[in-house]
Amino acid sequence: MTAGLYASRAKLDTILLDSVGCGGQSVITDWIDNYPGFPEGSSGYDLAANMEKQARRFNLAVVLEEATSIERQPDGFTVSTPANTYHTKTVIIAAGATHKKMDVPGELDLTGKGVSYCATCDGPFFRDKEVALVGGGDSAIQEAIFLTRFVKSVTVIHRRDSLRAAKILQDKAFANPKIKFIWDSVVTAVRGNDQATAVALKNVRTDAVSELPVSGIFVFIGLVPNTAFLSGLVACDKQGYIVTDDAMATAIPGIFACGDIRVKLLRQVVTAAGDGATAAVAAQHYLESLS
Repeated sequence: MTAGLYASRAKLDTILLDSVGCGGQSVITDWIDNYPGFPEGSSGYDLAANMEKQARRFNLAVVLEEATSIERQPDGFTVSTPANTYHTKTVIIAAGATHKKMDVPGELDLTGKGVSYCATCDGPFFRDKEVALVGGGDSAIQEAIFLTRFVKSVTVIHRRDSLRAAKILQDKAFANPKIKFIWDSVVTAVRGNDQATAVALKNVRTDAVSELPVSGIFVFIGLVPNTAFLSGLVACDKQGYIVTDDAMATAIPGIFACGDIRVKLLRQVVTAAGDGATAAVAAQHYLESLS
């Protein structure tokens, strides 16, 4: 959204392709408490909606289509979607990342039937139920705290003996009587037929196995960059994140990448916004160099 805002405000002929609507992961984040300028915080949905409204004020064209490929041409690039083909002088890739799966038996079959990757979306369906949450980072603990608004209890399952989340989030979680912890453990299977009923666990230190009866399982164990559609067009690291320089430029002249999809230290709304602004200005400079 920020790349689109800066590009359209600079009077560049800009199209933003998005498969599901503007906002990315921020839309499904209950509360964003660390974005500057919002002393009381903001819901992720409201923040994304305001960003979109602001960008559209500068006539950003938002097209709800999924980019399926990018191909180099002698005079630019061709971006294809299932419906159309777009020819452009420069491309900013801001496709973000999706939540990583546990890859255990029962997970895919029971997704939407107790297994979820979005507490904001599905938390209200588990009112007064006991649920598990897998993960120990900022997103995981933030979502665990959010779930306590609805559920009877949240059991956080973490493969280590301490959390990776920010200290302020840890303090809130440890102080919440609805949040429990199972340390040094991983989920090995999700049990249930038409609905999840339990998770099978294994202690990574002792190899002891156990089973935890729950009605829901929320998974927050990291991200996978949405780079599959690029088919090796740009250089990526071992995890699939796009390699860029400080100007968000890839090794392919005219292609830039910003936000969660690129190699970086911190993946947050504030850093994504900064990346987007930099990418748009760098793209503008690139276009000017062609004339």
